[in-house]
Amino acid sequence: MIPPRNDASERTTVVAALRRATHVLSDSGCAEPRLDAELLLAHALQCARRHLYAHGDTRLTPAQQTAFDVLMQRRAAREPLAYITGHREFYGRNYYVDRRVLIPRPETEHLVELALAYLRSLPADPCYVADVGTGSGIIAITIALEWPQAIVYGLDLSTEALAVAAINSTRLGAEERVIWRGGDLLAPLERRVHCIVANLPYVAADEWDELSPEIRHYEPAMALAGGPDGMDLIRRLLSQAGDYLLPGGAILLEIGARQGPAARRLAEDAFPRANVRLHPDFSGLDRVLAVHLAPTHA
Repeated sequence: MIPPRNDASERTTVVAALRRATHVLSDSGCAEPRLDAELLLAHALQCARRHLYAHGDTRLTPAQQTAFDVLMQRRAAREPLAYITGHREFYGRNYYVDRRVLIPRPETEHLVELALAYLRSLPADPCYVADVGTGSGIIAITIALEWPQAIVYGLDLSTEALAVAAINSTRLGAEERVIWRGGDLLAPLERRVHCIVANLPYVAADEWDELSPEIRHYEPAMALAGGPDGMDLIRRLLSQAGDYLLPGGAILLEIGARQGPAARRLAEDAFPRANVRLHPDFSGLDRVLAVHLAPTHA
């Protein structure tokens, strides 16, 4: 609960509001209470965060104070900041997000960079990409906007997630180059592609309780839970991928930090002639499984 304000003259200034919110969010277990408080107050005031520092003595109106209190209560209950504000940055662009989709993570940018590097090596124009489990559409839209030769299929079982992805493609001007399809994994794909990318659910059953309250209680479980070992969907995708790839194609999958060796074995079993590599993230943990097929494949 948010404690009552005692000093009527102090409670309505920007500085006092931030001080009090930081205390509340810290007591609630938020990892970055001061930053969260600043971002929430800027959102409530509809101003840039830097504006707060230049106007610390400005008094909040009653409506602004009420709006900030509501936002602060939601964050104190450990609702993710991105859901409260309705946006998250990814690859330099601002995406709309809500509880229908997973919140974009910085490590997924590495998956996108590897996909772009591969696509830029191809002579094909256009080149075709399938983003499996597209969610908010961040991977599909980023590839489409960063590489004009790409035509991207964004696939997802969740029609609610696809609705969010469509919002983002329209807002960011990618609607003519991304094709949204609903269905299970690669089933809705209507042609072979040069590259399959995916950030599928990969949280193992025994890892669930290790997740923060923000993740466990708010983000969609179907976008997170990957079965007993976290690799149910990864296993299924690798078993299907050969039927949907062009010769010499590539598969790039984000994986859990503990899954590298097992994911590599799955890929080598599915594609014995392929070049299989694990790419680490900035922390040195296995993060992307890359499978580059031979010019011809079974």
